[in-house]
Parts: sequence; C-alpha cells; structure tokens
Amino acid sequence: MVGIVTYGAYIPRYRIRIGEIARVWGANADDISGGLGVFEKSVPDLDEDTITISVEAARNALQRRKIDPDGIGAIYVGSESHPYAVKPTACTVGEAVGATPVMTAADYEFACKAGTAAVQTCMGLVKSGMIRYGMAIGADVAQGAPGDALEYTAAAGGAAFVIGNDDPIAVINHTCSFTTDTPDFWRREGQSFPRHGGRFTGDPGYFKHVLGAARMMFDQVGTVPSDYDYAVFHQPNAKFPQRVAGMLGFSREQLAPGLVVPTLGNTYSGASLVGLAATLDQAKPGDRIFVTSFGSGAGSDAFDIEVTDAITSDLFTPGAAPTVTELLSDPIYLDYALYAKHKGKIVMQ
Repeated sequence: MVGIVTYGAYIPRYRIRIGEIARVWGANADDISGGLGVFEKSVPDLDEDTITISVEAARNALQRRKIDPDGIGAIYVGSESHPYAVKPTACTVGEAVGATPVMTAADYEFACKAGTAAVQTCMGLVKSGMIRYGMAIGADVAQGAPGDALEYTAAAGGAAFVIGNDDPIAVINHTCSFTTDTPDFWRREGQSFPRHGGRFTGDPGYFKHVLGAARMMFDQVGTVPSDYDYAVFHQPNAKFPQRVAGMLGFSREQLAPGLVVPTLGNTYSGASLVGLAATLDQAKPGDRIFVTSFGSGAGSDAFDIEVTDAITSDLFTPGAAPTVTELLSDPIYLDYALYAKHKGKIVMQ
C-alpha cells in the first residue's frame, strides 16, 4: 500500500504570451501556437528559482495533510535547473519545511523525468521500511536560448509528492521504466542553455520511450487504456502527449484534466508531476490514473495509480492549498523585455 500521502504544486503568476516571443523574433505566432498547442507560459519572478518553487510546492503538500516533518526520512528534488552546481537543493527544502536532519537528501538529474525518478526512489525506501515518508519533487525554471524553439515553451513550476504507506490518498500499484542512450537533448557543464537534436526529439526520443514504458506497464500489470479514468504524459507541448495518447488508445477525455501545458508551458522536471497534481485535484475514490514521464537522454517512467477513500477523508484537506487550476488563474503578463529581465537574459553591469 505504498502511495501518495499528500501533494502540492506551485506555479509563478507571471506569464508571457507566445505571440509576444514570436513578435520579437519575427515569427508567425499563429503557426507556432497552433503547431505546439501552447499559447502562453509561466515565468519566474526575479527572486524565484528551483529552490523557492520546490519549497512552495512542498509547503502546499504539507498544508493539505498534517504529517510530522520529522517523519520525512528522504527528500529528493529532480530538476534541470538547480541553482548550485555544488550545493543540494534538497537540503534547503528540508530545512524550510522542518524536516532536517533527514536520513537522506539528494538532487536528481535526468532531464524532464528526474521528478518521477525521485518518486520511484521514495517508493523503494518506504516499502523497505527504511523511512516512513519520502518527499519527491520535480521543479524547474526551464531554459531556452533567445530565438531557439525551446524559448516558446520553457516555463517555470513544480510539484511535490509525499510518498508513504499511512492511509495514502492514492496507491501506486506498479511502476516500471524504459531507458536507452539516446542523445536527443543535452547541456554541458557551464553552458547556460541546452541544445537539442532536432528531429531526434520526437523519434527516437519522446515517442519511442513513452510508448516503450507505457506498453511495458500494460504487459506487466495486465491492463488496457480503458481500465483507466485518466492519463498523464510528459507534456513538452500539447501536440506530443495528445499524439502518444491516441497511439496507445487513450481518449481526449482521459487526457484533458492533466493537460495543462497550453497555458503553463513545459516545466521540464515538473511537467508530468504538475499534470498528475491537476488530475488528483479532481479525482475521486476508485479512479485509476496512468502516468508516463519522459526525460531526454533518454528514458520514461510509467505508473499505475489508484485513488483511495482517504482523498475524501478528514485526513486530507484539498482546499488548504491551491489547485493547479487556481495557480494558473489571475496571471500577470510581461512583455519580452521584462521577461528577459526575469529570466536573467539581460542583466545590469
């Protein structure tokens, strides 16, 4: 009965419309938004980074369920944009939520699936009895070079999940992974922006690995898409998850609650976890959720999750923290100059 004990998300209020980015680079906004299915994206405030986003998401998770922070025996933060090359994000998060000294803490990197890898690690530690609770976080202030295709979607946000076996609100029935050495996307040490392999991003990157992990899950658990009420896939744009859902046999209705990328953008390590949080925001006891992440380099983690009665019990207070829909509401829009300032693309000397 290892599963999600509580969860929380955080998304900055600032946004930039895709049309504003296209205007600066002389691109056709309708072609870009229509092709990607993304119309605006979140932007971090001047003092926001992966640490602050992780802390806010973790605090929102703990607002929904009052668990003893001393019981959190592990904190893992997955991100492509840790503020320090040498200084763990996870240690600061633990201190901020009152969980120090935790048994183990570390930062994870595996492109956009580092957060789901953290979930798997926490599952193993809980199931073995080494810890009572583990906190897994996926968060990013995603990078995209000025004028590059990534700039139209690279966003900011994240989600935190407390994993345990004390009356979880959702049981993780099974997880599996599909990983190969596929260099579709990378960023070397010291470089400010990632590079991508163009045509390798779709196949043999995203689709090969998401399909591989998803079909492995079906084989191992003995399920088909119709056994699930919801499906969440890594969402670098709106086109990829909708296409892969159709290839696997999921409907648009199953995908819709977690498909937040059109007004959020791609939060990299937070993308599939924010989608899962949005789905849990409206899930009911007995609902079954299929989740598959993707991280360039490349790999996917798949999860079979079933919501329990605890999500409607006195143990859990969903209204104590904002839903993903609420976090996406009431945005503050920036022009490109202010966006570039917020992102550190222009700085005062």
